[in-house]
Amino acid sequence: MAKNIQAIRGMNDYLPADTALWQRIEGVLKQTLASYGYSEIRLPLVEQTPLFKRAIGEVTDVVEKEMYTFEDRNGESLTLRPEGTAGCVRAGIEHGLLYNQEQRLWYMGPMFRYERPQKGRYRQFYQIGVEVFGLQGPDIDAELIMLNARWWKALGISEHVRLELNSIGSLEARAHYRDALVAFLEQHKEVLDEDCKRRMYTNPMRVLDTKNPDIQQLLNDAPQLGDYLDDESREHFSGLCALLDDARISYTVNQRLVRGLDYYNRTVIEWVTDSLGSQGTVCGGGRYDGLVEQLGGRATPAVGFAMGMERLVLLVQAVNPEFEPTSNVDVYVIASGQGVQSAAMQLAEKLRDEAPELRLMTNFGGGNFKKQFARADKWGARVALVLGEDEVKAGQVVIKDLRRGEQQTLDQAEAAAVLRSLLQ
Repeated sequence: MAKNIQAIRGMNDYLPADTALWQRIEGVLKQTLASYGYSEIRLPLVEQTPLFKRAIGEVTDVVEKEMYTFEDRNGESLTLRPEGTAGCVRAGIEHGLLYNQEQRLWYMGPMFRYERPQKGRYRQFYQIGVEVFGLQGPDIDAELIMLNARWWKALGISEHVRLELNSIGSLEARAHYRDALVAFLEQHKEVLDEDCKRRMYTNPMRVLDTKNPDIQQLLNDAPQLGDYLDDESREHFSGLCALLDDARISYTVNQRLVRGLDYYNRTVIEWVTDSLGSQGTVCGGGRYDGLVEQLGGRATPAVGFAMGMERLVLLVQAVNPEFEPTSNVDVYVIASGQGVQSAAMQLAEKLRDEAPELRLMTNFGGGNFKKQFARADKWGARVALVLGEDEVKAGQVVIKDLRRGEQQTLDQAEAAAVLRSLLQ
């Protein structure tokens, strides 16, 4: 017997029972983005490998360990996208979207990283990203955070996430800080683990992100990045904090927050939770004012964030179980009798014309009334339309409210208006 082919480890199927909740959450996210004036951009899953090496940084976990990279038939190195910002910048440059223009964009789709699969961390994961180009003040940074906060409120998870932020300054300020940090680490080289020793010279700021508790303790005595900030970055960060204070958005300044991608500067943010175990980061981002120029465009200020959908769904399920998915079916059409099925299908089509917002499903496969009502319950329908031979002859239909158990018989011409009234 042939062996069953299964999904690749860390790449999950999401079945209809799962996607109903996903769709409701995505609807909240998209509605909020529209209210802030953001436009969707759709990007390829595959990009040229140098794009990610130049944007993310050669000495990062993503580039060194996690990318799915392969050669095509022409010998060109291609990579399944591990994140969305680099591709969004590439598209903006390629299509002239960023030339002296302000852009507010969002995208959603699968990303790929070769990681050890665990709850909330997968090799294929879905992400929603938001990017703003052409604005350099702290006010747009603050608005993005306000947008996040509005999401949390709409999803009922505000009490279970908290905001951490930091400023990592300009490239020049980070260079001075890097020298001081390396000097400190060299003095304590004997207690560093192998990963930190490797990063000490290649990308020393990534040592700040270590999960090793002994080294975390050591870093309490390390130089503080905030002491090396340039005046403009310090002013930018103070302005951001003042705007958040005015908006009554609570935050904690985390001097060790540096993010895992090299393109960030100045503001970096993370929304974290204690409700998902070790996978505590729900949403993260920051400014990347040098990336557009680094990838071949004109110098363009930019800021954005990304959020893993799987973690968001898990968080909503964990802390707000009342946020239930909407049913896929409002109305279930039940038919029984000689020649009634065709009439039921025609009535369903007529109602789709008259009330396109309603979600109608017609019973197929026959069955007595009891079986058909059981199917209506299975699909989560709120209302059943019942047609028999007598109703067809009279041009009528029975409408039954499946939650209240009440029913009425009326002319088919009235059905759309009555259904709207029952379902509003």
